Amino acid sequence: MFIERDQHRWWRFAISGGAFIILMLLIKFNSTVVTMIDAVLQSLFTGQRVEGAGWFHALMTLLSFLASPKMDLLWVIIIAALLWYKHYQIPALWALGTIVGGDVFGEIFKHIVKRARPAQHLAADDGYSFPSGHTLGIFLVAAILLLIVVPLIKKHSTRTICQLLIVFVVFFLAVSRVYLYAHWPFDTISAMLLAYAWLQVAEWLYVAWAPRLREIPFLSTSEI
Repeated sequence: MFIERDQHRWWRFAISGGAFIILMLLIKFNSTVVTMIDAVLQSLFTGQRVEGAGWFHALMTLLSFLASPKMDLLWVIIIAALLWYKHYQIPALWALGTIVGGDVFGEIFKHIVKRARPAQHLAADDGYSFPSGHTLGIFLVAAILLLIVVPLIKKHSTRTICQLLIVFVVFFLAVSRVYLYAHWPFDTISAMLLAYAWLQVAEWLYVAWAPRLREIPFLSTSEI
């Protein structure tokens, strides 16, 4: 199977989920320490803005657009369609469930915390700030690629290059959201923690249910 049993999975869930809950509570109740650290970190990313150079600002804007929640869902739909065509129907369904489940949890926590975005944010970035939907979504897209798609690449060097590119995209997307004043730094960090915690649950569900789903007639030929 693409995803194997792992006795440490629930420890990773507990650590990442616990860290997310702690940050969420600190932000929810306006911790002075967290607010100060957020402000300092944001100044590091935005203090030397380079709109004059043009290319960097354009790159950050483009990357932010390509990793918007709607685009993240579109990417996963395309990935799932290709997997289905290649007879990986169960991994395709898992990919769709993973991104949708992550988006749902992200929206739930947004409405629990109700954190305002930085004052300088663009008009297009409406809604609440915590956690970053862009970062959460692209983290899960990256996880789907790393767990399901990249292993299908036969050449080792190509797999390594793809893995590095995927990691860089997630990092720079998180930077872009802070750079564009769309989020505070802890919004993106918390989004990664939430995405990672949800991924542990999604992986556990895959291990538990993928073999059972093959008993369904139209999924019986699916690779898992």
